[in-house]
Amino acid sequence: MTDPNAIQPSALDQLPDRDPEETAEWQASLDAVAREAGPHRAAYLMRRTLERAEAGGIALPKLLETDYVNTIPTSAEPGLPGDPEMEARITAWNRWNAAAMVTRGSKYGVGGHIATFASAAWLYETGFNHFFKGKEGDGSGDQLYIQGHASPGIYARAFLDGRLNEAHLDNFRQEAGGNGLPSYPHPRRLPWLWEFPTVSMGLGPLSAIYQARFNRYLTNRGIKDVSASHVWAFLGDGEMDEPESTAALALAAREELDNLTFVINCNLQRLDGPVRANFKIVQELEAQFRGAGWNVVKTLWGTAWDELFALDTTGALVRRLREVPDAQIQTYQTRDAAYIRADFFGKDPALAEMAKLLSDDKILECFHLSRGGHEARKVYAAYRAAVEHKGAPTVILAQTVKGHTLGEGFASKNANHQMKKLTVDEFKTMRDLLGLPIKDSDFTDGQVPYGHPGADSPEVRYLQERRAALGGPAPARRTHALAPLPAPAEKAFASFDKGSGSQNVATTMAFVRLVKDLVRDKETGRRWVPIVPDEARTFGMESLFPSLGIYSPKGQTYEPVDRDQLMYYKEAKNGQILNEGITEAGSMADFIAASTAYATHGEAMIPFYIFYSMFGWQRTADQMWQLGDQLGRGFLVGATAGRTTLTGEGLQHADGHSPVIAATNPAALTYDPAFAYEIAVIVREGLRRMYGEAKPGEDQNVFYYLTVYNEPLPQPAKPAGLGIDEGIVKGLYRFNTAESAGLSPAANAPRIQLLGSGTAIHWTLQAQKLLAEEWGVAADVWSATSWSELRRDAMEADAALLRGEERVPYVRQALQGAEGPVLAVSDYMRQVPDQIAQWVEQDWSSLGADGFGLSDTREAARRHFGVDAESIVVAALAQLARRGEVKATAVKEAREKYGL
Repeated sequence: MTDPNAIQPSALDQLPDRDPEETAEWQASLDAVAREAGPHRAAYLMRRTLERAEAGGIALPKLLETDYVNTIPTSAEPGLPGDPEMEARITAWNRWNAAAMVTRGSKYGVGGHIATFASAAWLYETGFNHFFKGKEGDGSGDQLYIQGHASPGIYARAFLDGRLNEAHLDNFRQEAGGNGLPSYPHPRRLPWLWEFPTVSMGLGPLSAIYQARFNRYLTNRGIKDVSASHVWAFLGDGEMDEPESTAALALAAREELDNLTFVINCNLQRLDGPVRANFKIVQELEAQFRGAGWNVVKTLWGTAWDELFALDTTGALVRRLREVPDAQIQTYQTRDAAYIRADFFGKDPALAEMAKLLSDDKILECFHLSRGGHEARKVYAAYRAAVEHKGAPTVILAQTVKGHTLGEGFASKNANHQMKKLTVDEFKTMRDLLGLPIKDSDFTDGQVPYGHPGADSPEVRYLQERRAALGGPAPARRTHALAPLPAPAEKAFASFDKGSGSQNVATTMAFVRLVKDLVRDKETGRRWVPIVPDEARTFGMESLFPSLGIYSPKGQTYEPVDRDQLMYYKEAKNGQILNEGITEAGSMADFIAASTAYATHGEAMIPFYIFYSMFGWQRTADQMWQLGDQLGRGFLVGATAGRTTLTGEGLQHADGHSPVIAATNPAALTYDPAFAYEIAVIVREGLRRMYGEAKPGEDQNVFYYLTVYNEPLPQPAKPAGLGIDEGIVKGLYRFNTAESAGLSPAANAPRIQLLGSGTAIHWTLQAQKLLAEEWGVAADVWSATSWSELRRDAMEADAALLRGEERVPYVRQALQGAEGPVLAVSDYMRQVPDQIAQWVEQDWSSLGADGFGLSDTREAARRHFGVDAESIVVAALAQLARRGEVKATAVKEAREKYGL
């Protein structure tokens, strides 16, 4: 039996020991220290030895955890510049007004959060006074990802510096009147202040990493030098449980993003209770980030603890701090000195002796108040260490107390995230604690007053001077007066008008071919940002590798295995393609950073992100909302789209619903083009709308979602006639009639209107021919390029009617006078075409691929879902039979004839 206490073999045992005697001496020394000074001393020496080895560049595994103490000792802290007393007064005013704003709003039932900012106030104030670069200086300034629940504190500071007034604060979470403040950071609702929406937890850290990376991308490609910009992401320790929060840590370290700092507010509480009740979240995060290659700075204890650490000559205090679980640390925050003496110090004889030297006041000061995240000097030291560190991103783990300064009813209480107000007496206690000059008489009618020292007060002047020195207000979003991008040469788009002749071309390939032409444009080609999650070859994009290059900050340090081939895998420091590996979330974060560069950096970039359509809206729809919230622009391309076109892949790949999800996003313009020339028209219009000359009243802050297919088919020429382009853009146009298709229907033939989108139009055209040749029915075929845009227009028409304006929906105008009923067909669930049913005057019916996908051939899948040409014929005959325009027996005959 193996001795469980025996030292287990390691990988080093597989290497020859060149000096066994020396090895034995080292091991004997360690045994002697453990025997004479105790195992804790031995562990201490080993950690210090490993740290020395790491600092000296000796190749050893890194320590993943350090002691539960500050990374930067008090003796090594730099002096705090500026006026600490002035900054303390400013922070006091911000704490007060943040709590007052939420409390005053609570009478309207709109809610709000007080405790988060109370714990993080110094984390923000220190940055605003000494680190965060504004946008009025050189470059683009810093990018600040503010923790969503801390927004009241940011509003309070904007109130102090004159960017907001009392009316704004009184309309916190009351936006309907047009003068309110959104509950959380939201660029679409408050576009002059907020840059990044962050309250969908986990997306902030992920986006911050890719923003820092995109900054490097812009610099390395020579678009704009933003090397002076620093990305700061303020996060909660509970938020780090979201998988997106840590999904890209390795990328940040791998690409040495030392322009990035995470500040994690470790108040040890999430929404309902402790983050790690029985464990230690700080230690867990330290190990996680160190293991990923980040620089870790722990700022845990305030200066009041210095005396305790000086008394800890045996290491007992450090050991005890390491073993006490977070929930117990939280309990100490709420208990008296006697309890702490017994439960914390009483567990170890050495600590019990130490406690005899400490007064009750000293114990309470340490355990109730003194945290590293509550002291400007400690925070400043951590921030300076972060910005000076080179070669890796930094995470600052700052320990705080949730609800700090809000009184005993808030501090460290499990329910404080849901506590929305303080009583008048609690505010008066808070006022006395903060030393604010607010009189009892200012509390009129039991309402807490806002506090302001005056526009010309020393506090406000100091605040504004510090911000001026750092480049202007922060946070702030700037909409730059950018000249419209010139339209690419018409030749790139017109080349699709003639069709593909006898050549079969999938619409996915048509889109890629269009992009290949557009990236060569002399004016705008360099602004395209192709993004693909490790599927470039699937989409036929490998030809772009050698011409555009795949972005890598390291360039290409190896000889690619396919270097002798024309389309070899080429990486380059100035590469244009972002090939993200298998990460749709990372690709979307890239897209968001690129799509908002027009505001963040004053540089219009044109991202297109191409992906398996099933792995877009279904997997990353939350980020697509974030994209709309952040006013992003660009092209999302759902390739290999539809439920029946991706042969053999089956249920998980068969997209029958992405246009439904996309239709819920007000910023998304969703198109399902059938033909190559439609793609050209849509992309050209998208470039004009998002990057060119906007029409009066037109919102440029939109993004396009195009579904394209992997089914190679002949691409027809663009029909002649007026209004085709307009119909493509608006969502519907008549592709042909039975007569123009050369089907020669009888003069009195029953007629039906067939509406098809995407690849379904090919089955519709087959059905048109069968209806004419086998059933004597004349069918006109319409291409529905966008069901959702038709619906959007119709809803706007309805709204106009309520305002007393006469307006007819475009879909009704287009179909006006069209004979017979309407049958709509798509490769998606029927809910997609049914979006417009209520605005169609003709009798309406639809076919779609509802249900789960399956693995089979395209033909078998279409027959299974009842959307193939023969099924369309039967459905059309059934619709006409209900109207008495064909015999009822025709439906049965058709079913039998086609084996349905």
